[in-house]
Amino acid sequence: MILYTTVGTSDLPRSITFYDAVFKALGVPRAEGWTESWAGWGPSYDDGVSFWICAPFDGRAPSPGNGPMIALRAGTATVVQAFHAAALANGGTDEGAPGIRPYYEPSFYVAYVRDPDGNKLACVFHKHVPEG
Repeated sequence: MILYTTVGTSDLPRSITFYDAVFKALGVPRAEGWTESWAGWGPSYDDGVSFWICAPFDGRAPSPGNGPMIALRAGTATVVQAFHAAALANGGTDEGAPGIRPYYEPSFYVAYVRDPDGNKLACVFHKHVPEG
């Protein structure tokens, strides 16, 4: 259903550093076709959903809003933890440490961060089996 996602940035090099670290933790490579004005991660259009960053086309400041969030898939709880650590170590801010939440099923292991421009990201392992 989704072909790609794009978020705006006010500082492309800073955001590339942040997303290189975050996507490395998830095992997602840099996408082909990026330029000095764009950067992307993930597969080609025909092989799945990719994620891109760039300055907004209208020249105004990027604005993440309140409510929009992009959820990224993880294969294990350890990957969620690595994502969260990579985000915080590369200019991101914490919006919710890795773990389960009382308002979701126990199989939904998630961490929340904001990138350096304020865009909210979740990293989810939705097949978590809690210990005990």
